[in-house]
Amino acid sequence: MRTYEIQVGNRNEQPTAVAEAVLDVAELGSWLSRQYGAIAGVLAAHGAAPAGPPFARYRPEPGGRFQVEAGFPVAIPIESVDGVRPSVLPAGPVVETVHMGPYDTMEPAYSALASWVHEHDGELAGAAWEVYLTAPEAQPDPGTWRTQVVQPYRIH
Repeated sequence: MRTYEIQVGNRNEQPTAVAEAVLDVAELGSWLSRQYGAIAGVLAAHGAAPAGPPFARYRPEPGGRFQVEAGFPVAIPIESVDGVRPSVLPAGPVVETVHMGPYDTMEPAYSALASWVHEHDGELAGAAWEVYLTAPEAQPDPGTWRTQVVQPYRIH
């Protein structure tokens, strides 16, 4: 069984530039790749740049689909343009960990974060997000991919 090192932190609100869709799991990889390229292009065309690695938040929908919000943190809020809109990653207490390996093996990271929160008399506070620290195009071996999982929570 894999163990995860849990880090506790407090985040400031982070402006982001995102695209959104409701997708099946099978559609996620190709959609994310297209969107990250498109969002980076929109930012560049407007004199902006990502302020960190790409991220995605997944909210379950009926029928096994997910509402996906994916994009980049930015230094200052953007205007909506060409299917890219402003959003934020929330401020407040978070627990986070880093998963090493393929994306389809990340569920234990989410479980480790949820367990830590419950063991410390807290409750999950909204959707977690994944920060993709390794670009699959640059590192094709999924066993080496590093993904930070960030879960907001609150204390009872």
